[in-house]
Amino acid sequence: MSPFLAEFLGTALLILLGNGVVANVVLKGTHGHNSGWIVITMGWAMAVFAAVFVASSGSDAHINPAVTLAMAMVGSFAWADVPTYMLAQFLGAAVGAGLVWLMYGDHYRLTEDPLTKRATFCTTPAIRNTYRNLFSEALGTFVLMLAVFFISGAEVGGASASLGSLDALPVALVVLVIGLSLGGTTGYAINPARDLSPRIMHALLPVANKGSNDWAYSWIPVAGPFLGGALAAAVFILLS
Repeated sequence: MSPFLAEFLGTALLILLGNGVVANVVLKGTHGHNSGWIVITMGWAMAVFAAVFVASSGSDAHINPAVTLAMAMVGSFAWADVPTYMLAQFLGAAVGAGLVWLMYGDHYRLTEDPLTKRATFCTTPAIRNTYRNLFSEALGTFVLMLAVFFISGAEVGGASASLGSLDALPVALVVLVIGLSLGGTTGYAINPARDLSPRIMHALLPVANKGSNDWAYSWIPVAGPFLGGALAAAVFILLS
């Protein structure tokens, strides 16, 4: 499997299962309706596990543009491959979001609240505060990326570092604790593709009574993860 296809499939699976668990919890009429934050955080963690496991068969299993950027910054990933990885990740996230919408179509029609519907695509801050929301996304991604550096065996300026299938569970557990500990403020996008591509799909798909796409907020779950990943790379370089 080519790296492009691996990143595309891995990210599509990440969003299908991650946004899928959100849809199962928040949309009306599902068997998982109102099952709560623990179910959502567990679902997202296991989505990361499955996605990394699948992607690792053909790529470095980044499934996240912030990870790709940070790996390139420390010299463990070729800058020439960054555009290919990021394109695959953003496209895969869009496909995953579309599949969630197809699967839960009856439940979207049953659910009246536009904000609830949008929550199955992208994130929204619990309390809108630009600086703190940006800090939350940056901090969550910083924690994720710092852990990924050590899990993957990255070296500053060293050989290519990748996440293998055996790393899927440790990374998933890191995502789980980020969600449980740091995710309550913004919904922990910690991945630009995870938020932007589904938000675009929310705008494009014929979701009944879907309301605003909240473009005014949309830059935060993109800029925050990139900033957090870059800061983690800088700290990792200093520690090495």
